[in-house]
Amino acid sequence: MLTKLVAPSLASVLVLVVGPLSASAQDWPTRPVTMVVPFAAGGTTDVLGRIMALRMGEILAQPVAIENVGGAGGMTGSLRVARAEPDGYQFLFSGLGAMVLSQALQKKPAFNAATDFAPVTLFAEVPLVLITRKDLPVSNLQEFITYARANQTKMNFGSAGVGSGPHIGCVLLNTAIRAHIAHVPYRGSGPAMQDLIAGRIDYYCDVLPTALSQMESKTVKGIAILSRNRATVVPDLPTAQEQGLTDFEVHTWFAFFLPRGTPDVIVSRLHRATVEATNTPSVRERLQGIGVTVVSPERMTPEYLGEFVRSETEKWANPIKALGLSTD
Repeated sequence: MLTKLVAPSLASVLVLVVGPLSASAQDWPTRPVTMVVPFAAGGTTDVLGRIMALRMGEILAQPVAIENVGGAGGMTGSLRVARAEPDGYQFLFSGLGAMVLSQALQKKPAFNAATDFAPVTLFAEVPLVLITRKDLPVSNLQEFITYARANQTKMNFGSAGVGSGPHIGCVLLNTAIRAHIAHVPYRGSGPAMQDLIAGRIDYYCDVLPTALSQMESKTVKGIAILSRNRATVVPDLPTAQEQGLTDFEVHTWFAFFLPRGTPDVIVSRLHRATVEATNTPSVRERLQGIGVTVVSPERMTPEYLGEFVRSETEKWANPIKALGLSTD
């Protein structure tokens, strides 16, 4: 007697295919997770990533390993995560430079920050600070402006890479003070800081966390906070606005992203781990102690970050275009 073969229903096929994946997502993470930092070790992104990684690993009950993948102003490491399997085991710690400025600086960006990632959490904002080599003969912003205009053909400034926040910050500053200064890009904040300390570059618009210790040890000279308000960790350092550059403001931000298509349950789990980590008193104290502002809870949702990236991209496109900046 012949047995009738019955084709499996579409629903049963989906159960077979989707069921194991969903179970895997529900159990995430079951092994170590990699946080990709798209800049060299020693820079602000790296420092903040390491502060967060230890506590997040405790919360997730799996180690969170840092992998520095520098190059192209943060684009190389960001692209790696954009192309990674959406299984939650690689996520990106990035910010303004790689996720926003790159979109305006390139005619054909390697990725679309608004569509190629699953936004997880915006959690930190950081002011930029103008610092100079310790022997530059200036002590405030007005003296810096006078010196830069008189010596612009001899000076140079460093950055964490073409298109990075420090790069654009200094370009905007140079434009505001009407000085044309040569740019020296590095593969991250750490190498740029080393050359500033050694006197091989004249100044740098660094993010406050990496500049702070060098300012305190007087290996570099702090000239002006470039955000709207003074930083609580260096309350005696005036802002650029206080020193005559009306309405000048530059700051950066940091967030976590997963590859597009990552299951919502994993996005939610990583989001909760980030929020819990930033609410840990010891972590928050360390962040605030280096000049980092933890954003308010309503700004930490994945939905907010997705809209924020789109709005930031629109915000920065006009000044970058007006200045004629491009990495192509």
